[in-house]
Amino acid sequence: MKNIFTLALVAMFAIGAQAQKFAHIDSQKLMSELPERVAAEQQLQDEAKKLEDQLGIMGNELQQKYEDYMTKRDSLPDLIRATREKEIQDAQARIQQYQQMAQQSLSQKEQQLLMPIIEKMQNAINEVGKEQNYIYIFDISAQGILYHSEQSEDATPFIKKKLGL
Repeated sequence: MKNIFTLALVAMFAIGAQAQKFAHIDSQKLMSELPERVAAEQQLQDEAKKLEDQLGIMGNELQQKYEDYMTKRDSLPDLIRATREKEIQDAQARIQQYQQMAQQSLSQKEQQLLMPIIEKMQNAINEVGKEQNYIYIFDISAQGILYHSEQSEDATPFIKKKLGL
């Protein structure tokens, strides 16, 4: 009787284990295939170009001030020379501050543009996980997964279908 109970318990465990399904996706590859991602990258590049152009203008102005100062430096009275040196230092500080602010602005813009895409992809992953009865869907593009078995299903085709790709 004890052996029958043990055998039944093992059989139930085996059946339960077979029903568990695991899957994987490569989220980086999937993200790169989304048309929204391409559009977001273009918007981000356009924004970066505008900021870079402005930085170039500021750099040219600084260069002009510096060259003008260097050609006249020896003939300038001390007060004017000190004032021009201070102007050059202030311009350098403004450029550094602008670079920091531009980087922050680009990071915020990137997050603003990518968040809806990430949410859309996550929603599709969640729906596929429920529809296909997966226990887990692993992301093989993340560094945490070092191995995945051939028994792990690739959920990417299902997710692509949900995303309309």
